[in-house]
Amino acid sequence: MLVELRIKYDKVADALYIRLKDGKIVESDEVAPGIIADFNEDNEIVGIEVL
Repeated sequence: MLVELRIKYDKVADALYIRLKDGKIVESDEVAPGIIADFNEDNEIVGIEVL
């Protein structure tokens, strides 16, 4: 299975976002200091933000 990641970096906010898969984000949770995971309706991680 091939997964295409989309990575964005915001210089102003000094934040990195990694989109792992498509889908609607229904919940976000800070899983570690400065690390926010975005979850879909199946509770799968669809994105990760690093602050």
